[in-house]
Amino acid sequence: MKKRIVDEIKQLNLGDLVRVEWCDASTGKSLGSGSNIDIPVESWGIYLAVLGAKAKHIILAQNNYRYADGLYDLDYTAIPLQWSVSVTVLVKNHVLRNEAQEMLNSFLTGGRRTLGQKKQQQRVLNHHA
Repeated sequence: MKKRIVDEIKQLNLGDLVRVEWCDASTGKSLGSGSNIDIPVESWGIYLAVLGAKAKHIILAQNNYRYADGLYDLDYTAIPLQWSVSVTVLVKNHVLRNEAQEMLNSFLTGGRRTLGQKKQQQRVLNHHA
């Protein structure tokens, strides 16, 4: 991995508005234009984290649906760190750290708030079969 990318990522704060330049995967036919295998992409979003068990990805929140206090549904992009070309901070602390942390928590829990012990609705049968 490029040391420059790692250094750029170390400078990021949770909640920064960033632009990541990266190269996407491509598919094609052998008789087609094989000269353009690298597909350049620019993605903008709120930096949340670098995550991944097998391959590290830069996680950017792009659309933020705030349903209730502390509950968010996010459209996100996960960019493979190895495919990254550059990371540029557009606005430092664009989202307040506590709100960005809530966004990250919602992302990690799949958009569901954890409330300790969950109560389930009981099913009532009004007649016997």
